[in-house]
Amino acid sequence: MVWDRQTKMEYEWKPDEQGLQQILQLLKESQSPDTTIQRTVQQKLEQLNQYPDFNNYLIFVLTKLKSEDEPTRSLSGLILKNNVKAHFQNFPNGVTDFIKSECLNNIGDSSPLIRATVGILITTIASKGELQNWPDLLPKLCSLLDSEDYNTCEGAFGALQKICEDSAEILDSDVLDRPLNIMIPKFLQFFKHSSPKIRSHAVACVNQFIISRTQALMLHIDSFIENLFALAGDEEPEVRKNVCRALVMLLEVRMDRLLPHMHNIVEYMLQRTQDQDENVALEACEFWLTLAEQPICKDVLVRHLPKLIPVLVNGMKYSDIDIILLKGDVEEDETIPDSEQDIRPRFHRSRTVAQQHDEDGIEEEDDDDDEIDDDDTISDWNLRKCSAAALDVLANVYRDELLPHILPLLKELLFHHEWVVKESGILVLGAIAEGCMQGMIPYLPELIPHLIQCLSDKKALVRSITCWTLSRYAHWVVSQPPDTYLKPLMTELLKRILDSNKRVQEAACSAFATLEEEACTELVPYLAYILDTLVFAFSKYQHKNLLILYDAIGTLADSVGHHLNKPEYIQMLMPPLIQKWNMLKDEDKDLFPLLECLSSVATALQSGFLPYCEPVYQRCVNLVQKTLAQAMLNNAQPDQYEAPDKDFMIVALDLLSGLAEGLGGNIEQLVARSNILTLMYQCMQDKMPEVRQSSFALLGDLTKACFQHVKPCIADFMPILGTNLNPEFISVCNNATWAIGEISIQMEMQPYIPMVLHQLVEIINRPNTPKTLLENTAITIGRLGYVCPQEVAPMLQQFIRPWCTSLRNIRDNEEKDSAFRGICTMISVNPSGVIQDFIFFCDAVASWINPKDDLRDMFCKILHGFKNQVGDENWRRFSDQFPLPLKERLAAFYGV
Repeated sequence: MVWDRQTKMEYEWKPDEQGLQQILQLLKESQSPDTTIQRTVQQKLEQLNQYPDFNNYLIFVLTKLKSEDEPTRSLSGLILKNNVKAHFQNFPNGVTDFIKSECLNNIGDSSPLIRATVGILITTIASKGELQNWPDLLPKLCSLLDSEDYNTCEGAFGALQKICEDSAEILDSDVLDRPLNIMIPKFLQFFKHSSPKIRSHAVACVNQFIISRTQALMLHIDSFIENLFALAGDEEPEVRKNVCRALVMLLEVRMDRLLPHMHNIVEYMLQRTQDQDENVALEACEFWLTLAEQPICKDVLVRHLPKLIPVLVNGMKYSDIDIILLKGDVEEDETIPDSEQDIRPRFHRSRTVAQQHDEDGIEEEDDDDDEIDDDDTISDWNLRKCSAAALDVLANVYRDELLPHILPLLKELLFHHEWVVKESGILVLGAIAEGCMQGMIPYLPELIPHLIQCLSDKKALVRSITCWTLSRYAHWVVSQPPDTYLKPLMTELLKRILDSNKRVQEAACSAFATLEEEACTELVPYLAYILDTLVFAFSKYQHKNLLILYDAIGTLADSVGHHLNKPEYIQMLMPPLIQKWNMLKDEDKDLFPLLECLSSVATALQSGFLPYCEPVYQRCVNLVQKTLAQAMLNNAQPDQYEAPDKDFMIVALDLLSGLAEGLGGNIEQLVARSNILTLMYQCMQDKMPEVRQSSFALLGDLTKACFQHVKPCIADFMPILGTNLNPEFISVCNNATWAIGEISIQMEMQPYIPMVLHQLVEIINRPNTPKTLLENTAITIGRLGYVCPQEVAPMLQQFIRPWCTSLRNIRDNEEKDSAFRGICTMISVNPSGVIQDFIFFCDAVASWINPKDDLRDMFCKILHGFKNQVGDENWRRFSDQFPLPLKERLAAFYGV
């Protein structure tokens, strides 16, 4: 064997005793709790990397120095692993070979810790692209699996499992000559091994290849599934966990193979979801979530619901561990400062300009903040959350058919004397809210008052979950007479906003924001009371909840709009906001939520914001300028200047948009005295889509507010707008389209039509374009056609049908008005362009509730012109295709 010769050669390296002692000393010191010592050690270790054989010492301590204690040996291996990650390509050949052979010779070390460390080291070398340069690694590990010695077999399997996790893709490629064809059948043989640890490794290895539908596994899929079933009752939790995980993935990938056994699988998963081991139960619970997304779910599960629902409901109780972690017995913690790692990073959502609709003005994209999110800071995903999420999706699959299984349970839970049980009942009620809303309505008049009572429960965890559940029923509450439920709910929620428990404050603030979105102007009578509470919370809240409070205030401003513009409200709200604004430094990320909040407030207060606008405007311009300057430095010398956080610039641009929208013409002097247009020119060409998106929104808003300052730059701006009409970036494209429309009603557009028209017509004809983008595109095409009918009308036939269908649903307003004037002007220039799709035009005209008189005359003229053109007989035949309401409407309004 080649091995012997190589090993003999390797043994020529011997450590120098003094060097060895020095390194051992360092390894000992680095385990010290003192951070200063640790830092010195880090520096020394970095320096030692300059010596070629430093890594030989490290592997020597890990594999040969059996007299040392395990933690020190393992640490030596982990330091070596970091060196491999950072400097592997600079290792001398001899060192690399020595490390590789030592790893393979010691994979069976008698210590589990050392075996695991060697496994990690092997994987790290392999994932540095070394699988190709280490051809004997996989064959050797696979042959070691057959060793009589348990430690060797387990060590080799541990290493293989890590390699399968890290390098799954390359293992399934031609680069290595498809080793999986040998490995997967080999792994399957070990499913029946006598050692639970080995069985667990074997299943985990194969599991890495399910989702990618790896060919080598698909060939053996039946034997794999058969072997999994054989392990179903394994006494080792880790094995059961891996079996559950495999079945969940197979559900997505090979449903066809599971279907014949579905009844048994469901029964098995029911059992496992109640497993004593929480990790197993959690893996099994994922099964219901995955199954609910499959079309066959409804039929497959229906007979199991009587068993499944109680299991899920039971899983929604807090475990004892949860309660300890959540400090469930600490009721008052409002004075304890937040630890910084509890605060999740927030992501700013840039402005997207959208149209208002007839139905209800609710934007359909906005339902992503509704997850079951009641204890996110501790364990991100646990059995409770998974059970609740599964119940939520199943409620959406079965709708009200789920209620017979749930209601009897709910009765018991909601009025239970143990708080943990009652709390889980309230969570159940919230989880089914979306799917079972219709069927729940008869019970709500009794349930909502009960929940409002639970808001003052003595347990903080009950109060906080109640906030969330009530927010899920806010839509119904708002649809009832306000005094019945809205007023008591609002009163109690506001008390909870001032709760002495931080988790309750947070839940109440989020729930109140949801209520604000649903209730909108219904809240106007209570504004003084609401502001009183929110402003008081400013002085009370710790860091994390302060950020959520900004959101509640911003949402309030969005919801009540100009009703906020009363001197007494402004007097309450603005001083604390401005105080925070003055305290925060330009580098502080807390500016994001505050700027977003101020943007909503400025838009709502309109002229009421004037006294505050100058410093706010100035700071936004500075933030944009600073960020651009930092980005230029970083582009020029990346090693000396770090990249800026562009969110500062994005949020600032959005607040400037809010100011322009709120202050209108009053912003004119501020723009005149600043270099904002130069800055915008740079922002509009930024690499980052969100920066462009926000700068186009601002361009449109400034065009509306003070076009005299924008006009001189249009020749520079238009080509940039044209290149951004690229629907690959939906929001960028949307805002650019909208800005072009706003510019076109202000000035002569002829020279710019060639830059934009073809792209706009292409966008309006694309399949699957989002509604908002279609509507803005239609309005902009209409406006361009109004100011340049000769240039746009020839293309009428190419866009008239999608144009009509996308604008029939938006409510009467200025934008719709200008767009329809444009279409009528184009029809008069090119009447033949509309002939084939005239029925769509009729339908779009009928969508107007009350057009202005001169627009109504334009409609009349076109309709009668068409009727006269084709003659009465043809018109009758044509209008017989109309749905009845359309026919009646056109007859009543336009006499055709």
